[in-house]
Amino acid sequence: MTTAASTTVFEEIESAVRTYSRSFPAVFATAKNESLYTADGSRYIDFLSGAGSLNYGHNPEPVKGALLDYLAQDGLMHGLDFSTSAKAEFLTAFRDLILKPRGLSYRVQFTSPSGTNAVEAALKLARLVTGRTNVVAFSGGFHGVSTGSLAATGSGYYRQGLENTLPQTTHIPYPDSPLGKFDSIDLLKMLLEDPSSGVELPAAVLLETVQGEGGVYLAPIPFLQDLREVCDQYGILLIVDDIQAGCGRTGSFFSFERAGIVPDLVTLSKSIGGYGLPMALLLIKPELDIWRPGQHNGTFRGNQLAFVAATAALRHYWSDGAFAEQVVKKGALVQECLERRVESRFGAEVRGRGLMYGIDLSPVPGLEASKVSRLCFERGLIVETCGRDGEVLKLLPPLTISQVTLSTGLDIIISAITDLATDAECGSTTS
Repeated sequence: MTTAASTTVFEEIESAVRTYSRSFPAVFATAKNESLYTADGSRYIDFLSGAGSLNYGHNPEPVKGALLDYLAQDGLMHGLDFSTSAKAEFLTAFRDLILKPRGLSYRVQFTSPSGTNAVEAALKLARLVTGRTNVVAFSGGFHGVSTGSLAATGSGYYRQGLENTLPQTTHIPYPDSPLGKFDSIDLLKMLLEDPSSGVELPAAVLLETVQGEGGVYLAPIPFLQDLREVCDQYGILLIVDDIQAGCGRTGSFFSFERAGIVPDLVTLSKSIGGYGLPMALLLIKPELDIWRPGQHNGTFRGNQLAFVAATAALRHYWSDGAFAEQVVKKGALVQECLERRVESRFGAEVRGRGLMYGIDLSPVPGLEASKVSRLCFERGLIVETCGRDGEVLKLLPPLTISQVTLSTGLDIIISAITDLATDAECGSTTS
C-alpha cells in the first residue's frame, strides 16, 4: 500500500475541496482496462470509472492507437471552433452511428468541455427560445455546480450560502426517492393548470432519466412518456441530462431510448470523450438552434484529441449492436447477483440498469455505505457512495469489464457487506 508520507504534497498544497483522494488514499500511476495501479504496484479493480467518464475502460487499445497516430502526425491540438478534420470525422461518425440509426436529427453544439457547461448552454437556450425564465427540476438531481446548473441541482450541500444568487428554478419530487413513490406528473399538472399556483410557466423541464448522485433512482417509462406529453401540451422544452447515464451506461447509447421519447435538448459529457478526455455536447432539435454566432462560447470547446478519441470509440464500439448487448448481459449478471446475495439476505435495496447500479444500505441496521466502500478499497476495489446521506453504494464499472473481473468485484462488495453486517449484528447483540 502507498505510505501516508507519499500523500503529503496533496495534503499540504492542494485545496481542501478535494474529495476522491480522501476516500481512496493512494497515489495512482498507471491504469489499464478495468484496473488502476498505484506507484508501488498495488492493483485496484475500478468500479468508479472516472465517475462515468471511462465507459470504455482505461487506455482502450483501439482508441489509444488513434490518438498516438494523430499525435505522431502533428495533428492540430487547439482549434477553438475552427472547422477541422478531427471534428469532421467525429460529426460524421456521431451522425452515422448514433443519430441516424435512432431517427434523430439533432444539431451538435460543442460547449466548454465540462458537463456543467453543457447544462448551462441548454438552460440558456431554452430561455432564449421560449422567452421564459423558470425551469422545473427534480429533487435528487445533480446537474453541475456552476450557477445555472447549480440552481437545478437539488442537494443543499452544494447550494449552501448561494441560494439567493441562483436563477429561478422550481423543484418537484422525482417519481422515486428515499421518501417513496410519488406522482410527479400529477403535481406538475396542478402547478401548470392553477393560475394561482405561484409557479411561472417554465421554459424547460430538466431531468436525469436515471439519477446518479441522487441515489441511482430510475424514472419509470410511463412517467417519461407522460412528461413528454405535458411538455408538448404547454410548449415547455424537455431537457435530458445524459452526462452520466448516457454513452451506453444503461445498455443503450441514450438512457431515454427505453421510453421511446425524443427530448428537445440532450446534454452529453464524461464518456463522450472516448478516453477520459474532456468534452461536452449539447444536442439541439434543429428548429431550436437559434444561437447567434459566439453567443455561448469557450476557449476549449474544440478539444481535438477528444474528437479523435470519441470518433475511434464510436467506430469500434457502436458500429453494430454487439457492444450494447454485452452491457445488457453484464447488467443482468449484476442485478441477479446483488438481488440474490445482498437484497434477499440483508434487506438492502438494489436499483439500476445496464452497468449503473446502486445498493441502498439504509434499510440495513448499523451498516454504512461509507464503511463498505472503505473496506472494499482495503481489499482492492474502488467503489463510491451516493445518495442524500451517502447511504448508497454506486457501481459504475467500465462497460468493457470482463465478466471474470466483474464477478471478482461483486464478490469483494458482498464479502465487505457480509463482514460489516455481521460485526454490526454482533455489536448490537453484545450491547
